[in-house]
Amino acid sequence: MTQLSMIGIWQIIIICIPIITLIALVDIIRNEFKGSNKLIWIIVVLFTNILGVLLYLMFGIQQKIKPERKQIEN
Repeated sequence: MTQLSMIGIWQIIIICIPIITLIALVDIIRNEFKGSNKLIWIIVVLFTNILGVLLYLMFGIQQKIKPERKQIEN
């Protein structure tokens, strides 16, 4: 008898891929990049799914422009 309430590893992977993609897209949108790199990373992540996310995590995060910290004057 097959138990329908069991979730296998493939179901977990299928559920996690869109969530990981969404997290990467939110990170791209919330940060600034040099030139048109933001648009390029959005396209890469949208069209290549998990491969695009992995590429973004390896290379794209290093391309972000770090916000300048303002020093508080006393």
